[in-house]
Amino acid sequence: MAEFTMELNDEQREVRDWLHGFAADVIRPAAAEWDEREETPWPVIQEAAKVGIYSLDFYAQQYFDATGLGIPMAMEELFWGDAGIALSIVGTGLAAVGVLANGTEEQIGTWIPQMYGEPNDVKVAAFCSSEPDAGSDVASMRTRAVYDEAKDEWVINGTKTWATNGGIANVHVVVASVDPGLGSKGHASFIVPPGTPGLTQGQKFKKHGIRASHTAEVVLDGVRVPGSCLLGGKEKLDERLARAREKARKGGDRVKNAAMATFEASRPAVGAMAVGTARAAYEVALDYARTREQFGRPIIDNQGVAFQLADMRTQIDAARLLVWRASWMAVNGRPFEAAEGSMSKLFASETAKKVTAQAIQILGGNGYTREYPVERMHRDAGIYTIFEGTSEIQRLVISRTISGMPIR
Repeated sequence: MAEFTMELNDEQREVRDWLHGFAADVIRPAAAEWDEREETPWPVIQEAAKVGIYSLDFYAQQYFDATGLGIPMAMEELFWGDAGIALSIVGTGLAAVGVLANGTEEQIGTWIPQMYGEPNDVKVAAFCSSEPDAGSDVASMRTRAVYDEAKDEWVINGTKTWATNGGIANVHVVVASVDPGLGSKGHASFIVPPGTPGLTQGQKFKKHGIRASHTAEVVLDGVRVPGSCLLGGKEKLDERLARAREKARKGGDRVKNAAMATFEASRPAVGAMAVGTARAAYEVALDYARTREQFGRPIIDNQGVAFQLADMRTQIDAARLLVWRASWMAVNGRPFEAAEGSMSKLFASETAKKVTAQAIQILGGNGYTREYPVERMHRDAGIYTIFEGTSEIQRLVISRTISGMPIR
């Protein structure tokens, strides 16, 4: 078990500085253009692939960092550059993690390379879980997968929403219900290969923020995939469903709590994204306050401005520490006895919204224009209190965890 430390080692600092350089030199100069275009920034993703950032190997190295700080450090630096472009770069990782967590070695070796493509021909992947009527309430999922034993195929029907890279992805990973009576424990994940008939892009969302990241509905109408596309295989699924049915008879709440614990472990990464955006806005505001003069002196000389900056920096550092604690706990198998994963995501996401709003206020009228990046950062920050569980869901998880009540 790695000792907890607030100091990055030499290798981590080297990676951090490398990522910061890419964010400063490649992501930031392109941020305003792709935000306005509301399109996937393929040239930037390609540059990330050429230098090794857009690859499974890079994220695997950070994920297996024994300190737990690799992923949050990477997320903070990339999202410091720009949230929309950064999400376009890391979005494929959601689907890749789904395959890594549930797939066989053969499935991992077959499909993950197709998710990323090659540096000169980059691809993206989509993880499709949320639905119009099943966001936080995953047990209400309506997408169904039915096994056609005669053909050894799964037939999938339903509509997914809020899918990053949905419809433009080379590979889609789709979560569907195979046993509705088991709620979330009756779900399974499927690979939908490129060009599969019946999968189409529905509505592409025009969003308030993170506009360089493609978000759309994915419609599945009689989609047929081979049995080999069921992640983990049918034998493993049948065994899992049998165990779930038995556990449900003995005590359903314990089953649901175990599922919620899985989500807990992924939330610090979103917290780190929020920290990156908040830090970026704070730095713009700090530099502006040092150089902008009113009444013959820099505005940072005014306590009304200086105290805001002091609060902003304090909140950012506190958010980072909560993220680092939860990340270290997750990688070292420490139980989240007080929902520390949700705590980190809740505080960091709320901090990002607050800090970016304060940055606009410090810049005054300039902050409200697109000539300065803080208005974009403020628009981007809104997503952190929504995806991967809203702030209200985080508070529900935390309150029920500390009270000992079941998480439904």
